[in-house]
Amino acid sequence: MRGILFVLLPFSLLAKSSFITPMEYASSLYKNPRGIGCDKCHGESGEGKTVAKYEHKNEKKSFSAPSINSMDFSNFYTSLNVRKNGMPRYFLTQKEIKALYFYLQEKKKESSLNVK
Repeated sequence: MRGILFVLLPFSLLAKSSFITPMEYASSLYKNPRGIGCDKCHGESGEGKTVAKYEHKNEKKSFSAPSINSMDFSNFYTSLNVRKNGMPRYFLTQKEIKALYFYLQEKKKESSLNVK
C-alpha cells in the first residue's frame, strides 16, 4: 500500500491546481485515452468483460479482456506499454498511467464499500 501512495502522491499534488478533480481527470482518461476507452473492453471499473462472441469454423468462440483492477502498479505500467493479445498501444505518459491506476484503485474502493 505504501508503494501506491508514493506513486499517487505526485499526481494528487499536481491535480490540486487544476479545475477538475483527480478522479474527474482519471475517469475521462479511462473512458477515452486515445479514441477508445479502457471501459469498452475492461469494464466500467476494470473488472474485465467479454468483448465479442463469434463463430470460427463452426466453433463458438469469444474474445475477453482481463480484469485490470487488481494488478499492482508495476504490472499495470508494463501492460500499457506492450502490445499483446489485442491490447492497443496508447503511448500514454507516466502521468496518464498513474491517473488510470488511481482511477481503478478508487473504483475498487467504491465497489468494496458498496458490497458491505
